[in-house]
Amino acid sequence: MFHRDPQRPVFNGKPLFYLERSMARWVSSLGAIVYMVPEPDGASCPTVADVAQDLDGLVLQGGVDMAPQSYGEEPRKKEWAGDVLRDAYEMSLVRAMTDLDKPVLGVCRGHQVINVVFGGTLHQDILDELPGARVHRDAAIYDSLSHAIVIEPGGSLEKLYPGVTRATVNSVHHQAIKTPGQGVRVDARCEEDGVIEAITVQGPSFVRGVQWHPEFSDKELIRAPDLLDDAPILRQFLEAARDRRGKAA
Repeated sequence: MFHRDPQRPVFNGKPLFYLERSMARWVSSLGAIVYMVPEPDGASCPTVADVAQDLDGLVLQGGVDMAPQSYGEEPRKKEWAGDVLRDAYEMSLVRAMTDLDKPVLGVCRGHQVINVVFGGTLHQDILDELPGARVHRDAAIYDSLSHAIVIEPGGSLEKLYPGVTRATVNSVHHQAIKTPGQGVRVDARCEEDGVIEAITVQGPSFVRGVQWHPEFSDKELIRAPDLLDDAPILRQFLEAARDRRGKAA
């Protein structure tokens, strides 16, 4: 969401919803139809429950920081204030989808949103709260920054990538999960500093998150030639959506 801002020249500062083209292309690459879901606005609009009823699955894309107030803290710096309105909307979507046992996949910010929905907390800034941690975001090279992750035994990623214990992913974030929420299992961590890189919410619903950006998958534009193949993550999510739709038919 871009909120009203008279100083922003794009669309004369009007409020905007946006969808990254790379995300739309990635999700549709295996046959899904992608919709951007604007926030309901007004009593006559469809509710969040209506939206959840209509969707087969929900992907939460990256973007602005989560507001610390969303997990019971105050921002320690003004630039970490985040977007409490977007938080509230996306958290309500996650709850509505899981109430209907429909799958949810969170990417970067979306991964963090899932954790907060289930009672977890975040590091407002990795380097500020974890001295000695590696740099996880470099604006100058953006998605060319990468690092190794270690896949946790017994987790969802281990089952998705049999025999793979270590992989390379891109890194475009300065916040991260601090305390996992209730029922949130850690599936992968950064090899160098232990930052949580993938999660699964244990229970009947498919609810998973990854801290990296699988949609930034054009290998020609990314310097690391050995990035994890992210197609299995998308395929598993879409299979869960199709299975849920089949059961409801």
